[in-house]
Amino acid sequence: MKTILKAQNIIKSYKMGKTQLDVLRGADLSVQEGQFVAVIGASGSGKSTLLHILGALDKPDSGSVLYQSQCLDSLRWGKLNHYRNKTVGFVFQFYHLLDELTVLENAMAPAMASVSTVGWPSRKPKVMEKAHQLLDRFGLKDRLKHKPYELSGGERQRVAIARALINQPPLLLADEPTGNLDSQTGHGILEVLKELNAEGQTIVMVTHDERIAAQAGRTIRLLDGKVQE
Repeated sequence: MKTILKAQNIIKSYKMGKTQLDVLRGADLSVQEGQFVAVIGASGSGKSTLLHILGALDKPDSGSVLYQSQCLDSLRWGKLNHYRNKTVGFVFQFYHLLDELTVLENAMAPAMASVSTVGWPSRKPKVMEKAHQLLDRFGLKDRLKHKPYELSGGERQRVAIARALINQPPLLLADEPTGNLDSQTGHGILEVLKELNAEGQTIVMVTHDERIAAQAGRTIRLLDGKVQE
């Protein structure tokens, strides 16, 4: 299989007052196209930090991340934004939906952000059609005009997944996507992710739950700031 994403010797620490907290201590990770990878570790092990670095939401102190053999450090601001917007789709534990927007508008937001104000009117019909398809697929066709605070946790997470997929990214990064849900609702979200993976979507998911990690095709562990298969 083709390697789509590679992290090499990632080191990351944070200052907490006079104390330095070493989170990642030379983490390595290789993800092949079409894989569903679960990264498991205890709270504070650096799972989310690693995911944010993979998605270019954070930078390592040293080490490198390569997407299709291109180092993210070499990308200029515009291309790095393109990577975050078009190449990677993000799903977060706490959804990060905008309460002032409807379900439909939230799902379309990344596509709206990727074009100019002048270019949006011509793009809008296709984006809206795609958003309708995704939200319908995830059982939300009757919630399009609702605001996020009017939805259940599971519904909000499905909106977040639709938003993550609106630009058809090759890579989906999920940070504890079931962590804020009850077990039954979380199982439904996992089934959505497994179905997407079966269709070819590459997914990297972090979790602290062994049962959830077991649903992925491959599981790796973060221990003492390093990755272990």
